[in-house]
Amino acid sequence: MKLIVMTKPTFFVEEDKILANLFDEGLDDLHLNKPGSSPMYSERLLTLLGEDRWSKITVHHHFYLKDEYKLRGIHIDDAFTEAPSGYKGNITRTCHAISELKETKKHANYVFLQSIFDSQTVASEKQSFTAEELKEASRQGLIDKKVFALGGMNLDNIKYAKDLGFGGVVIAGDLWNRFDIHNELDYKALLQHFVKLYKIIN
Repeated sequence: MKLIVMTKPTFFVEEDKILANLFDEGLDDLHLNKPGSSPMYSERLLTLLGEDRWSKITVHHHFYLKDEYKLRGIHIDDAFTEAPSGYKGNITRTCHAISELKETKKHANYVFLQSIFDSQTVASEKQSFTAEELKEASRQGLIDKKVFALGGMNLDNIKYAKDLGFGGVVIAGDLWNRFDIHNELDYKALLQHFVKLYKIIN
């Protein structure tokens, strides 16, 4: 299984240090997702992270960053929006329905299926599928190594995703909720939790 970390939707002071430490601990696929933000903040974060980490980063917005910083690829947050004209390189996507998986997988390096459980980051994003619907999708081969579980994924339900045949999980709130960006400077608990996640996946 593959472990993907999605950034917090907002930028914060210690972010580059935390992400650098996550890469040092084994992270090899980061999704830079900062909806509604100015691209200059993403540029600054990428510069701080350094050139040796850019090939492990997929960007969700401001797709020009992919070529400018030699990033791994771009992520389109649905199954239907066309890639930028003339774009060549890795593309990943988010599917919001099981019915979208079959076709979308053909034209993507991998896809996220959202939301497997209630989001731990965005309160309005609730579980989208029943256990039976997911089992049936697994039986039909729609869930496979190219489909990653997104939404409420944590240390306790990774095995559930693995048993269904997901190729990976996307971790966001389970990690970032362990660090208060407004009141804390010590992010050891966050790093220790990542190490636990990494060990289970690997």
